[in-house]
Amino acid sequence: MNAKISIRLKLFFSHALAVLLVSGSIGTYFYTSAADSLLTGLQERLQSSAALISQMIDANSLRDIATEADTAKTQYLKPLEQLRQLRRMNPDIAFLYVMRQQGEKVFFVIDSDESEEQAMPGQEYTAVLSSLLKGFTSVSVDKKINTDQWGSFLSGYAPLKNGQGEYLVGLDMRADKVNSKYRSLRISGICSLLASIALAFLFSRYLASRFTGPIDLAITRCTDIARGKLDEQISLRTNDELDQLLIAFNEMSTALALSEQVKQEAFTALQYSKDELEIRVRQRTEDLNEVNTRISHEIAQRIIAQNALEEAAMIDPLTRLYNRRAMMERLEHESVRCQRNHMPFTLLFIDLDHFKEVNDQLGHDAGDTILIEAGVRMKSMLRGQDSVARWGGEEFVILLPETELCSGLLVAEKIRDRIGESLFYAEGTAMKVTASFGLAEYGTDSEIKTVVTEADDAMFLAKNKGGNRIELAEGRSC
Repeated sequence: MNAKISIRLKLFFSHALAVLLVSGSIGTYFYTSAADSLLTGLQERLQSSAALISQMIDANSLRDIATEADTAKTQYLKPLEQLRQLRRMNPDIAFLYVMRQQGEKVFFVIDSDESEEQAMPGQEYTAVLSSLLKGFTSVSVDKKINTDQWGSFLSGYAPLKNGQGEYLVGLDMRADKVNSKYRSLRISGICSLLASIALAFLFSRYLASRFTGPIDLAITRCTDIARGKLDEQISLRTNDELDQLLIAFNEMSTALALSEQVKQEAFTALQYSKDELEIRVRQRTEDLNEVNTRISHEIAQRIIAQNALEEAAMIDPLTRLYNRRAMMERLEHESVRCQRNHMPFTLLFIDLDHFKEVNDQLGHDAGDTILIEAGVRMKSMLRGQDSVARWGGEEFVILLPETELCSGLLVAEKIRDRIGESLFYAEGTAMKVTASFGLAEYGTDSEIKTVVTEADDAMFLAKNKGGNRIELAEGRSC
């Protein structure tokens, strides 16, 4: 006998599916449009606010703010009070702050937070986002709500006036109102979906109920069997295709009733065995977790120690630039690339002029400050593939891969101007600092030792000629 699809099933699914598809499509479209409009509006407000506030603070007044010890300075207190007043004027803004970018790291300079969780100058911000990094050079805003140790926010950023790509102002908008509106949208969508489901169910049931009375009795009997009523029989006969189903229910009830007793006995024995097994598994699991925790802790400690040793071997502890050893490895690697690709590279030797006078007059702490700032200025003028290292004392070395000597000369001129164009500040004293440069080119027929010597000699020639100048390796010109 061929199986037949009931009329109730056909009517129910056809009407329910039609209602759900129409209402679901419309609801999804309006929900997506409303969510996009809400987020776009908030992003535009953040961008305009950040751009306006960034012009109120001059980055040059903040260059002395580097550590928590600087919080008593007027250069810190005045902009701090400005930011706090602006924050109080707008209850949607959670925080206003100024950040500085040093190399690949980002540090707080000023934080308007008035609680104990206020970020101090020099505190590193580890959750660095692409929108935040972009904010050092142009106005930007988060594409979505982000979460850090201070909470969940939608943030906007803009570079400070005279920030030169090193300073930005950021503002965090409280996310609770945004989330509240999103919740309202979601609740509306859910209510619409539930209403659609209810409408589809009622409408389909109304159409099908007139034809499916006999099926209701079979459904009821199926529910009774699921609840354990196995010994009842169905006496109704429909004289159509449903008779086969009703007979099958009666036979199933008889078979289930006979097997239920056997099942209960087997279940009791199985439950006892299960309890015994769970106790043993729990004990073994606890032992394994303890061993795993101890091993994981030991591995983590070893990794931390290994990373610290690797950094100490390759990074200058004062300037956080590459040290001499790391630069030599970079030169070896670049020489191999040069031989393979037939692309030269240029080596710059840089020495700060009259640096001994700074140490003698202001002390070594001031000298250290000058070295750190000089390293920052050099690195800010380089490409991502370029490398800068502290060679020793006040000497620095810059590697420009795939760069000919004349192109390297242009880079050296920009760095020389960057170092000498603005004052350095150390121990409360402003001073002019200049540097002497020596350049040499490495080609396919060169040796690293020879190129290093040529660049070093050219640098000393620049110093002997009075400093604050650039000299090329002997016999080279542009």
